[in-house]
Amino acid sequence: MGPEDSRGEVSISTPSSNLGRHVFGAAALAFGLITLAWHDYNGWHLPRYFVYAAAVAEIFGGAAIQFRRTAKTGAVVLGAVYLVFALRCVPQIFAKPQIYNSWGNFFEQFSLVTGAAIVYARLSSPWSRETLNRIGRILLGICAASFTLEQALYLGATANLVPKWFPPTQMFWAVTTTVLFALAAVALLTNRMALLATRLLTMMLVLFGLLVWVPLILSDPHDHANWSEIAETFAIAGTAWILADVLGDFWLSDHRPQ
Repeated sequence: MGPEDSRGEVSISTPSSNLGRHVFGAAALAFGLITLAWHDYNGWHLPRYFVYAAAVAEIFGGAAIQFRRTAKTGAVVLGAVYLVFALRCVPQIFAKPQIYNSWGNFFEQFSLVTGAAIVYARLSSPWSRETLNRIGRILLGICAASFTLEQALYLGATANLVPKWFPPTQMFWAVTTTVLFALAAVALLTNRMALLATRLLTMMLVLFGLLVWVPLILSDPHDHANWSEIAETFAIAGTAWILADVLGDFWLSDHRPQ
């Protein structure tokens, strides 16, 4: 919500930064194109009609969310798509709750739902900045906690993704990024240095995409998993960036001269 006008009414301010929304939308659009090209969503081997519908929705939503006039529509479409995929993980979680991979898949998709939901709420008048700040932090904080646990449980597989030429060792970076995910989760859930933590989380995810998935794509451009993973990584980075934009607006409003 914006400041009060001369009549004592609350006006709605335009978000000062939209970079996160643009990154999120571009990643969603790319995800849709990748889904169409491989006739599959994220290697889940779903029915073709379901995959094509999801791809079209991602392309439409990713394009629509780029423009302020259609951003809310794009956010609704993308949020609905990612929510459906998140819910598809639930039966697997109940079937084998001891296997964390299904939990991890759920929270990866749910983080994208969070990004779309924040965009919609940010552009909707009923939502105050305080409420949006708190809900966004909690939702992304829970997802960051899941990312921490997933990397910790599959630390060897995480280490194998790190380029061998990157010093000092692959395991060093696997452990370091796991700790950084944990610190980000704590910062978001406790609201301690949340803005800094969200910006650093965004940077780390972008570096994941550039340093991990780009080399893998260059080494094997025909592997669908490499393309879908880079799109998902940048979409999650977009979610973190969206929240950073929200928290940045909130911080500026608190420190703006009266």
